[in-house]
Amino acid sequence: MKTEFHHLQSAHCETGVTTGLMHHIGIDKITEPLALGIGAGLFYIYIPFIKISNGPAIAFRVMPGLIFKRVCKALGIPVVRRKFGSREEAARALDQQLAAGQPVGCQVGVYYLTYFPKEYRFHFNAHNIVVFGREEDRYLVSDPVMETTTSLSAYELERVRFAKGALAPKGQLYYPVGGHQVTDEQIARAIRKGIKNNAFAMLHIPGPIAGISGIRYTARRIRKWRDKLGLHDAGLYLAQLVRMQEEIGTGGGGFRYMYAAFLQEAMAYTPHPSLPSISAMFTRAGDLWRTAAVQAAGIYKGRLGSQEDFDKMADYLMEIADIEEEAFRALANIKWAAP
Repeated sequence: MKTEFHHLQSAHCETGVTTGLMHHIGIDKITEPLALGIGAGLFYIYIPFIKISNGPAIAFRVMPGLIFKRVCKALGIPVVRRKFGSREEAARALDQQLAAGQPVGCQVGVYYLTYFPKEYRFHFNAHNIVVFGREEDRYLVSDPVMETTTSLSAYELERVRFAKGALAPKGQLYYPVGGHQVTDEQIARAIRKGIKNNAFAMLHIPGPIAGISGIRYTARRIRKWRDKLGLHDAGLYLAQLVRMQEEIGTGGGGFRYMYAAFLQEAMAYTPHPSLPSISAMFTRAGDLWRTAAVQAAGIYKGRLGSQEDFDKMADYLMEIADIEEEAFRALANIKWAAP
C-alpha cells in the first residue's frame, strides 16, 4: 500500500511536515515560513532546573505539535491526532490509515533513526516525519530534513515511535482532514493572529526564563559560568546551547531567518509598510545567533576561554534580545487595515 505523497525537503521537521500534509490535502499556498509564522513557532526558553544530556534545557521553539495544531486551527481545518498505550494498536492504526490512502505525521525519537548519520543521533523525541506507505516489512517515510524519501522496517519504526524519555512520542500520529477550502482572506487572518500570538509569547510571558527576558537571563548566567562551573563544564553548557540552537531541531538562528521570510510572504496577504524593515531585524537576529554559536564553539573547543570571551558571548545575546524586542514590539503595534 502506497499513497502518492510529494516529498518536500525543509529547514525544520514540524514546519516541513505541516507544509507537506497541507499540500497533500490541496492547500498548497501554505509554505514552510507561513507555517512557522501562523503557528507562532518562534520562541526562547532557558530552564536551568531541567538537564538534557548533562546540560541546561534550552529551546528556540514552541512545544512539539503546537505549530501543526495552530496552523490547522487558524485555517479551520479539522485534525486527527492519536496517542497509544499499545505498540500493536499503534501499528494497526497506522496500517489502517495507510490502507485508506492517508499519509500521517508521526512524532519519533531521533536516536534510533537508522537513516540518520551517527553524528546526528541523540536522545531527542520530538522529531516529525510523514509515513506515506508500506511495502512488505518496510514503511515509506518522508523526512523533511532528508533530500529524498527513505524507509524504515516495521521494527525500526516501532522503536522510534515508542522511544523512551522526555517528550516520549507514545506512538503519536496525526493528520489534517481533507475536503476543506482555504481562502486568501483566511490566510491573512491566520497571519495576523500568528503574529499577535508570537509577539505575546516573546514579550509578555511572566517570569525571567522565557521569551526576550529568557535570552537576557541566559546572557547574565553565561557571564558567571566560567567562575561558577569551571572552564570545562562552562564549555559543555555553551556546547549544549549550540546543539539546541543549531542541531536539535529547535530552530535557533535558522528560525529567525525563516520568520524573516514569513514576514516577507505575509505582505502578499496582509500588506503593511513596516513588515519589510521588521523582517530585516529578524535576519539581523539570525546572523547574531550564528555569530554567538561560533563564539560558543570556540570556547568549547578550547580556542577561547578568558572571562572576556564569556562576556563577549553574553554581549551577543544581549544584543539579540534588544533586536528581537524591538521587532516584536513593532509587530505588536501594527494597526492592520480593516479586511
